[in-house]
Amino acid sequence: MPSAEERDFYLFGALESRGLNRSKVREVNYGFEQPEGVLLTSLDLAVNWVRKSSVWPATFQQLVFRRTTRLIRQSDPELYHLSLILRGVGGVSWGRHDAAYRVYDFHSNDSGRPFEIWTGEDPVTTVGLEIPKASLPLPRDRADRAIGRPMSGRSGVGALLAQFLTQVAADTGSYRPADAPRLGMVLTDLVTTLFAHTLDADDSLPPETRSRTMTLRVKSFIRRRLHDPELTPGNVAAAHYISRSYLHRLFQGSGRSVQEWIRALRLQACHEALSSGPPNLPLGELAYRWGFADQAHFSRLFKQRFGVTPGEVRRNRPKA
Repeated sequence: MPSAEERDFYLFGALESRGLNRSKVREVNYGFEQPEGVLLTSLDLAVNWVRKSSVWPATFQQLVFRRTTRLIRQSDPELYHLSLILRGVGGVSWGRHDAAYRVYDFHSNDSGRPFEIWTGEDPVTTVGLEIPKASLPLPRDRADRAIGRPMSGRSGVGALLAQFLTQVAADTGSYRPADAPRLGMVLTDLVTTLFAHTLDADDSLPPETRSRTMTLRVKSFIRRRLHDPELTPGNVAAAHYISRSYLHRLFQGSGRSVQEWIRALRLQACHEALSSGPPNLPLGELAYRWGFADQAHFSRLFKQRFGVTPGEVRRNRPKA
């Protein structure tokens, strides 16, 4: 559970002006107890040796979150907050500025600004994250201007951030403390790039942030197109408007070339299909489905990778 200092700026309150049924709303200081009807787990990710970000999934009934100037004066943890809406709808008001959110929108907020957030009558499921303002390598005034602007998790870097958050939140227990710095770096890069993209200020990103985010984009692109026999380094580079040499530099730290990385993913997918997929699918058709044009070549690569032939994996698959 995130600490009270990181979360005490949330106050659940009933607002009759929003047309909410008082019996459905809980007035709870979120920093000190878990509200009735709210299910939370969290994962703290190290941004550096001192500051941490938090990621947590939440499901709650109709509620209003209120951040007041009084709470800000009491404590401001200097955080940016984003929530990916997975189910339900909601809205927010910063006084003169309102916004509405639907599934796979990102809601963004600032612990230093008063606001009111409300949800619809149906349950709402989100994945929330809090990230220290000081951890983003953007000028503070620029980052502040991104708050409240439309951000989508359906495409581009928003889709990468949405994928990252849903994967992390799906099983927080599988991560070890040693994973936190790496995951925190990925989170920081994606949030920074999303903010910059929202502001049309991609040129202001540090070079290392741009390269790490581009690597994530390229890998996501490759995973979605493993079935395509025309998935080559040249086509991957062209799809991202980068040179092949720059593409290869992105993969230098992984210990594999782009083509080797594609091949490894395809072979792993074939292994999984042989272990649990349709038992009577011809090997040649399976190989072709995953981008291998020649069955004999596929079989040689498969045995080099796993030490057994595709046929042996199929014969030894668990009985239904």
